[in-house]
Amino acid sequence: MRTLLFVAIGALALASAPAAIGAREKLSPEMKLARAIDGRVAGKPVDCLFQRDIRSTQIIDGTAIIYDVGGGKLYVNRPDSGEYSLRDGDVMVTDTHSDQLCSIDVVRMFDNSIWMQTGSIGLGKFVPYTKVKTTAPQG
Repeated sequence: MRTLLFVAIGALALASAPAAIGAREKLSPEMKLARAIDGRVAGKPVDCLFQRDIRSTQIIDGTAIIYDVGGGKLYVNRPDSGEYSLRDGDVMVTDTHSDQLCSIDVVRMFDNSIWMQTGSIGLGKFVPYTKVKTTAPQG
């Protein structure tokens, strides 16, 4: 009888699993990018970033690379070529010959688990996104 009860509970859990999975929102890459820059305003694109200023990066699959430089500022790079090679979880390797990462640089993508090159990206311009400062109403 106990076994039957556990089987029934397991069957109910499996039956409700697709509903729970479907309830989780599946975001497109463009929606993920929009969510990442939400509350920020785009500035004038620049050609280069100082590598020392880059605190972290985030890959948006097949779309863009987000560079966090701190202070609430993000730079979004939509590659000029090879954007289909962008995959979250892959490792980016850039061979630069200066202290800057520039729009003429090429980023090689490597699968993190087998360390095999999966593609290369030709960087585009870096678009800064700065947090919008809200002011409290004076009264």
